[in-house]
Amino acid sequence: MKTLHGFLAGCALTSLSVIPLQPCRAAEATQSGSAQVRIHSVEVRATTAGPVVLLRVYNRAVPIFVDAIVAQSIQGALTKKKTPRPLTHDLMHSVLEAFDGTVTQVVVTLKEKTFYGALTVSMGKTAKIFDSRSSDAIALAIHFRAPILVSQELLDASGVEFEPEGTSL
Repeated sequence: MKTLHGFLAGCALTSLSVIPLQPCRAAEATQSGSAQVRIHSVEVRATTAGPVVLLRVYNRAVPIFVDAIVAQSIQGALTKKKTPRPLTHDLMHSVLEAFDGTVTQVVVTLKEKTFYGALTVSMGKTAKIFDSRSSDAIALAIHFRAPILVSQELLDASGVEFEPEGTSL
């Protein structure tokens, strides 16, 4: 079984931020009827291989490598720190809020070794789902404190075991 410690040991962990998300129900059904698991928390870690976002569910985490700008945006959303000028996700958050829009959920999928994000945006009584990079969808979900979902299959296949709190890396 893959462990987070083993995964990150090869990446040389250097920093961490954590955000707990809304309380999780064990599974939810999507429009397709497949079981989805709600992510409990999101963490950003800097490694020698590049920034990685960890989507955590109980004792498992799905690692998604992101570029430095997206990592900075997610880090800012996690810590609520503002940059001197708004980053793209900050701008999108402001634009959606100005039009009474909100991100209501994100579903992360994996196709041919690439993570995708299905970003659900609601404005009034209208909701639309947009194809997105998983990292962009995650950043906006954090800004709006919207649930992030993954399939149980993705969690089982791509998730790594997460050590209990206080375990040193």
